[in-house]
Amino acid sequence: MPRIRYSVAMSLDGYIAGPDGEFDWIMSDPASDFSAQFAQFDTFLLGRRTFEITRIPGSPPFPRGSKRFVFSRTLQDEFPGVSVVREASQTTIAEIRSTATRDIWLFGGGGLFRSLLDQGFVDTVEVKVMPVLLGSGRQLLPQPAHRARLKLTAHHVSPSGIAYLDYNVLPKAA
Repeated sequence: MPRIRYSVAMSLDGYIAGPDGEFDWIMSDPASDFSAQFAQFDTFLLGRRTFEITRIPGSPPFPRGSKRFVFSRTLQDEFPGVSVVREASQTTIAEIRSTATRDIWLFGGGGLFRSLLDQGFVDTVEVKVMPVLLGSGRQLLPQPAHRARLKLTAHHVSPSGIAYLDYNVLPKAA
């Protein structure tokens, strides 16, 4: 079954975007193959704000034939190749998983991550810690949030100083 993987860049002080949603602080890592990373996924889950950022001219395109699901209660327009989802229910997530042939990238943002994590839908958390301190912004896990247990599965630090940390999300204790 395809996994839902939250793969995100984060500042050392725990932010995934600056105070105004900016992401100009995210470094490009010459040792990282972004195309190879994208090739692991055929389905993308996005919050409304992240979706709006991906629509800015010059943003990298999603892979041809991929499916995009935008979770929003307010988005009214229809967009080609995009499904708007009003609520992340067990049924909705099961339907999305059933159509995926590769893993599913929880592309952003923090509020969607918190919601899916709280419901037990997130399988892995893959954080690229950038060597920068922002001081404020949008948190990796916005409050209020519940505790989640993780198990480190991989890690390395690139010559650029980016720390790559991969975790499995452990089942909630009974």
